[in-house]
Amino acid sequence: MGETFQVSATVFREGHDAIGANVVLRDPAGRCGPWTPMRELAPGTDRWGADITPDREGRWTYAVEAWSDPVRTWRAHAKIKIPAGIDTELVLEEGAQLYERAAAGVPKSDGREAVLSAMDRLLDDCRPVADRLAAALTPEVTAALARHPLRELLTSSRPSPLQVERERALFGSWYELFPRSEGARMTAPEETVVTDREGGAPPVSGTLRTAAERLPAVAAMGFDVVYLPPIHPIGTSFRKGPNNSLSAGPHDVGCPWAIGSADGGHDAIHPDLGTLEDFDHFVAKARELRLEVALDFALQCSPDHPWVDQHPQWFHRRADGSIAYAENPPKKYQDIYPIAFDADFTGIVRETLRVLRLWMDRGVRIFRVDNPHTKPVIFWEKVITDINRTHPDVIFLAEAFTRPAMMHTLAAVGFQQSYTYFTWRNSKRELTDYLTELSGDAAAYMRPNLFVNTPDILHAYLQEGGRSAFEIRAVLAATLSPSWGMYAGYELCERTPLRAGSEEYLHSEKYELRPRDWAAAERTRATITPLITLLNRLRRHHPALRQLRNLHFHRTNNEAVIAYSKRVPERRSEPQPGQRPGAQPGQPASLRPDGPSGHAMGGDCILTVVNLDPHHTHEATVSLDMPALGLDWHESLSVRDELTDTTYHWGSDNYVRLEPGSGIAPAHVFSLRPSSPIGGSPTQ
Repeated sequence: MGETFQVSATVFREGHDAIGANVVLRDPAGRCGPWTPMRELAPGTDRWGADITPDREGRWTYAVEAWSDPVRTWRAHAKIKIPAGIDTELVLEEGAQLYERAAAGVPKSDGREAVLSAMDRLLDDCRPVADRLAAALTPEVTAALARHPLRELLTSSRPSPLQVERERALFGSWYELFPRSEGARMTAPEETVVTDREGGAPPVSGTLRTAAERLPAVAAMGFDVVYLPPIHPIGTSFRKGPNNSLSAGPHDVGCPWAIGSADGGHDAIHPDLGTLEDFDHFVAKARELRLEVALDFALQCSPDHPWVDQHPQWFHRRADGSIAYAENPPKKYQDIYPIAFDADFTGIVRETLRVLRLWMDRGVRIFRVDNPHTKPVIFWEKVITDINRTHPDVIFLAEAFTRPAMMHTLAAVGFQQSYTYFTWRNSKRELTDYLTELSGDAAAYMRPNLFVNTPDILHAYLQEGGRSAFEIRAVLAATLSPSWGMYAGYELCERTPLRAGSEEYLHSEKYELRPRDWAAAERTRATITPLITLLNRLRRHHPALRQLRNLHFHRTNNEAVIAYSKRVPERRSEPQPGQRPGAQPGQPASLRPDGPSGHAMGGDCILTVVNLDPHHTHEATVSLDMPALGLDWHESLSVRDELTDTTYHWGSDNYVRLEPGSGIAPAHVFSLRPSSPIGGSPTQ
């Protein structure tokens, strides 16, 4: 909602007569809003476009209308013929007839009198010919006819569907935490320790209530969504031990994605975490702090899940009769059974909807879906369509690190957000190409969520780059995309891999409790929490950072330095186009596009410059595309670094020097505003 997008169409006709085009938007109630005029995007291409901004959620439609514009055709001919003395009186009479017809479609309150007055003057042969023509071309008349044109040979495209969703579907900052680690202790209090036969003491899991005590700190960092991995009972059969070992000890807690035990399945809470009432407390506490709770939905089972006995047809059987466990060779997940959809597709859809609605009834409106690419696309299309039909505010995030065609298709059939390849895009060329793709045509259906890390993705860039690498990736994710996320421990720069060449964490939280001493980290400043907090504050304060399609890259002469901007132009105060017959008042209007000249930067604009090398200082010249910032090439501007509260005067070419390990992130996040011209070359 509130996102601006472009509708474009190829529009042409025979001959040389002028044509026009407009977009017709219908709201979820079927009401027709004010028409939005289209303009030719590049002269001679026949490609027309207009920017549209729907103002409320729901299922809209839009269509393109094209038509012949006889008034504009006449005006073009009259400007040539009358000064040349060709058929003067005939041309003026033809113009008067057109203006009389056009005036019938102009409301009395919106310029009809001006058009009729122009008609009268065209017929007044007591006046000089030049004056009669000039009266028909005044700005007042031109504006009225632009708002209410005389349209002939009207044609229309078929209506196209437009799904408008709430802002969280596009914009949000996500924080992932394991409830069992928050408040956990590696051994029980001494007076309650009961040792096993080997003399070991069991660890004590955190609960949903102890995890709720972490929420104020998450909210203070500026996050909007707190995401919980599966909170359901965990199976014991083939339970994995620490670091994904195949043999688990008696006190090993297992992997939360191995869902299901004698205590229940997807509709139950792990007993160590508490009860459904404790979950309600967690959700209520989050809501008090203006946090939304996102819940993991992993459609898979442990061998101990109730579904295995209740619905044996839901699982693949191997030749020996055993159930096939999950594999991603060479990885094996003996503790997880994938679902087979062939035998009872309808039953699986029905049970999935039941489980999702159970958690929706307890306040969950966001689901992060685990590995959706391993299930049929049509399954997700049916499930998401059914949920969104009655609850359009529910958001599904696709955790699908897979082939592009599948990722794009999942988004097209309903997933409101998608994980991306951002983790593996680290060079200037990789980031520029990939984010250009994500913010281009794909943005019509695929909204990226740039997670800087996950429980099972610790990229070598973070492992080897130290604190500066964590700062760089946070700045990139928070400013490139309107949605970004991080997994707990990122703010502490946790970066020890399981082994060289692995992207798995050592002592992964997926398989064991991992309590953290947050207070000690704050005392010793072993955290980048201040940077994360500032980035999230900037994202909330600057509308430009809450959009995706407005991303624009600028040239730098150093491959280690990347520069890009995001801009939301201010709305123009000029009158909006008139409504079509039968239109309802108060319907959405478009943002007026900037003209080819006379730029005046307004609205909101953020320019980010980042040193992508976490090990070395780099210098560069940043060459700004001034028109993309709403400025002419000769203009200068004032740039305020929001990270250091320092202001510089810049022009089209500017020097930067960015040093890792200097106490601040090796980046600039500038807010821009125009300034008066300055002498010399703008530098820092």
